[in-house]
This record gives sequence, structure tokens and C-alpha cells, in this order.
Amino acid sequence: MSADHKIRVSEIFGPTIQGEGVLIGLPTVFVRTGGCDYRCSWCDTLHAVDSEYRDQWTPMLVEEIWAEVVSLSGGQPLTVSLSGGNPAIQPLGPLIARGHGEGYRFALETQGSVARDWFADLDTLVLSPKPPSSGMETDWGQFEDCLRKAAGGPEVALKIVVFDERDYRYAREVAGRYPDLPVYLQPGNHTPPPADDDDARIDIDGIMERMLWLVGKVTEDRWFEARVLPQLHVLLWGNRRGV
Repeated sequence: MSADHKIRVSEIFGPTIQGEGVLIGLPTVFVRTGGCDYRCSWCDTLHAVDSEYRDQWTPMLVEEIWAEVVSLSGGQPLTVSLSGGNPAIQPLGPLIARGHGEGYRFALETQGSVARDWFADLDTLVLSPKPPSSGMETDWGQFEDCLRKAAGGPEVALKIVVFDERDYRYAREVAGRYPDLPVYLQPGNHTPPPADDDDARIDIDGIMERMLWLVGKVTEDRWFEARVLPQLHVLLWGNRRGV
């Protein structure tokens, strides 16, 4: 495999639990890729996003990544979460095929800005369009391309981070566009860590206040299809990496 087909990896860690969304609580090994086409104002993984840190990303062959996953999991199949950054910009198809051959399952979360043919090979695809507070604009054409690429393949779910009323309205609009997709709402972390400090202060009380507000909004509006979940890993470990 040429250097062009290597996967830029920020970190590989686990087993731990999936901390958010449709697979929350599930034992998981994470393969976090480096690089992203977005720059969200509240990004909590800048070490895997900002090109300033690209010297910390390792170009790896599929077999190198797979050896690490197998070592961490003790060779016992589990779910591998492909995250980032935006993992969709990396050539992950061969890695998914390699793992499926040994009984592992693959989940990927992306904002829906880059569509790949190998989305259909995933077991779970979480599409997380970014709300107004992120400072990013959603390209709905690209988003729908992602849905088309995944058609007939993985379980697909929506996950939307909510900080304020405007984000909440955005989440309602997205859910209205795609009524057949389950929707998970997540209160935003307004104290994300700097890229070089994973022990940074985190305002758990503030996050839980936002969680209570969001639960109140959903129940008052009788939006009974939405599921409101915290970032479980943030409640357990704060801003620490590798957990």
C-alpha cells in the first residue's frame, strides 16, 4: 500500500465504553484519525483536527492499525469506533473489510460533509450535522450523499449537539427532514480541553444544567421521538484522553 493509502492516526485506545449516541455504554476500541474539514468553535478533539498537530498523527498501514486493535482487544471481537477529526476523509474501507473478516463490528461518526462508498460496509453510521453554535454551515447535498452511500448497509442515526435555543431549533429542523432516522440529542461541553491539555478544567455542573434544560425542552414540546443523552465519558473522566 502506498503512502497515499495510509491512514493518518491520531490515537488508538481501549477497550473502553462508547461515551455517546446510539452505542453509548458499549465496550469499544477507538481508532481516532487525524484531520478534519471543519473547525467547530467548541471542538473537544482539536489534537485530532487542527493541522498544527499533524506532526503527532502517524500514517499507518491497515495491518499496523489492525495489529494494535487486536492487541488491545485481546483478539476478542468487539466494536471498533472510527472517529476523528472527520474519519470520512481517510481511506478506511480496507480496514473495515479486514476487521469484518475476524468478526469485529465498525461504527463511524461524521458530520456528513464527505460521502464514501464504504459507508455501506459499516455496521453503524452516526451522522452528526453541526448546529449554528459550531460556526459551520451544513451542506445538505453532501449530507444526503452520505445517506445514499449508506443505503442498505449500516444502522444510521442522527446525533446533534445542543448548546442553546438556536441549536435546539436546528435539531428540530434536522429531525423533520429525516423523520425515519432515530435522533440523539447531546448537551454541549462549553469547557472543551485545549489540544495540548487533556486534564483541563471541565464545568460538569454547567453541562448538567444544560442537560436538564434540554430534557425540559423535549418533554415540554412533546418531542417524544428524541433521546437525550449525556457524554458519559465526560461525566466519568472529564476531558481526559484515551478513555
